[in-house]
Amino acid sequence: MTCRGRARAPAAGTICNAFATGTGAAFAIDRHTEATVTLSGSAPDSRAPNDSSGASELNVVGAVAGAPDADTRLVERCVSLVVATFGGEGSDIEHGRVETDSDVTMAAGLKSSSAAANAVVLATLDALGVSITDPSDERAGDDDLRADDAGDTADERDADREYVDGDGSANGTEDQASASRTETESEAGVTRAEACRLGVRAAREVGVTVTGAFDDASASMLGGVTVTDNADDRLLAHDREFDRSVLVWTPSERAYSADADVERCRRIAPVAEGVADLALDGAYERAMTTNGLAYCAALGYSPEPMIEALADVRGVSLSGTGPSMVAVGERAALEAVKESWSDREGRTWLTRTNPNGATTA
Repeated sequence: MTCRGRARAPAAGTICNAFATGTGAAFAIDRHTEATVTLSGSAPDSRAPNDSSGASELNVVGAVAGAPDADTRLVERCVSLVVATFGGEGSDIEHGRVETDSDVTMAAGLKSSSAAANAVVLATLDALGVSITDPSDERAGDDDLRADDAGDTADERDADREYVDGDGSANGTEDQASASRTETESEAGVTRAEACRLGVRAAREVGVTVTGAFDDASASMLGGVTVTDNADDRLLAHDREFDRSVLVWTPSERAYSADADVERCRRIAPVAEGVADLALDGAYERAMTTNGLAYCAALGYSPEPMIEALADVRGVSLSGTGPSMVAVGERAALEAVKESWSDREGRTWLTRTNPNGATTA
């Protein structure tokens, strides 16, 4: 048997980096990673015995278009986890191939790993014929929380947060979510929030993330803005109404999240807590600018590109652990910023926020 699936997922920019406190916020942008997954196997009577997850041992080979030496451990692990979780009892799948193609620069702070993981997870689900569902009340519940949080104390917000997980669950761990999944629920499909958690789990297992990056991954998967508690993969708020033009400057150097000085970032926790509160209140531009100034100082980047941009826009930040800078606002204002940023070494480009998130092809 041979089956194939395809999906795409957008990149994302940072509003609140989760390194300092575990609370993060990000927004999807309209640049994408595409994934094609092919699964195959022998006849059921000749395959290897199933393991405890109900799927046979899987041999996965990954490839990244235009980067023959790229690290493919993350995308390969995503395929393995999805097949192990959703392959079903008696699955004859033994081999997997995953190919990704992206216009998202790797190791530039634009959530390329999260976009790749999301695209591969959805493509694998597509290959398996597992439907992707989104509860109709997911957005309403999250938007209501964000609005109500404006007058709440931090303790009151913490008490409310357990009710706004993307799959309606107060528990964000994939193992516990899988354990509670009934056969009927599996047949009904999987929500994008659940699918996102599989990609986050894979990222942790192969060591490409420090925080788990559920903020980045959820923004890419769900679209719009997400605010998350990365400690237990909880979605605190989700807002698809954040509609802005986006300007990105990416210098030539690269920075890997796993190499960031986490201890130094934790020293700015008092500032980061205020940024998280702003994000939960919907003050995204103020949040990302404060975040950017703080993390530029913590990670040793010059804030000069931010200072240049603030003459024309309210929202600009270092994205992730850098080196990219992202600014949001009206297109005319960003065109003015683009003129100054284009004088810097690297690449400057305009796009828009993405309200829709990841989709199967």
